[in-house]
Amino acid sequence: MWFGIIALIYLRGDLQMNNPLQTIYEEHHAKNRGENFSLLEKERGEIFSLMIGEGKKVLDIGCRDGALTKYIVKGNHVVGVDIDAISLARARENFDMETRIVDLNGSWDEIAGEFFDAIVAGEILEHLYYPEKVILRIVRHLKPKGVFMGSVPNAFSLKHRLRYLLGRKRFTPLEDLTHINHFSFQELRAILSRQFYDVKIIGLGRFSFLSKMLPSLIAFDFIFVAKSPR
Repeated sequence: MWFGIIALIYLRGDLQMNNPLQTIYEEHHAKNRGENFSLLEKERGEIFSLMIGEGKKVLDIGCRDGALTKYIVKGNHVVGVDIDAISLARARENFDMETRIVDLNGSWDEIAGEFFDAIVAGEILEHLYYPEKVILRIVRHLKPKGVFMGSVPNAFSLKHRLRYLLGRKRFTPLEDLTHINHFSFQELRAILSRQFYDVKIIGLGRFSFLSKMLPSLIAFDFIFVAKSPR
């Protein structure tokens, strides 16, 4: 308990507590997410673990309390970054990983000069003001044969489109007010392909077979794997 409190004080002091976005996300996570919350955790975690393997240096951006990081931390040197200091304190206490407070919309000075075999962004791009600028930064922090992987909600599945047609945003990605960007299959592929030669997108959802066969219409979530930076 005392370790967690001391770590939290240290982390908060490191950011100087002058970023209102930090307060927004700490309150949002505490109220709407809770500890160890992760959508499609097992499905996403197993794919990330398989793609990364072991013996790698990994940057997990937006890792929160490590609910998904636990699938990739074994055998790897993981650096977890987030703007939520409270969740980062839990991640550092529960897992063998470094944690740093980073505003992904900011300068990334906290990881300047570091390069990674893999960078993971699970349910992150939809929270960013300028996701393409962040992808450019990710490319700059990847090793030459590095891989960028992550996931985003499918904001334009057939089910969501019908709800939008009826003027409803409940049970859609629009319901989460921290989602400030929304991706279709085509748009996600386009922004990744501008920075990577090799892009693969997998549809995940309740109907696994259909989600993979018709990801743009059926999938609840998209997992992406991007290699060979341009």
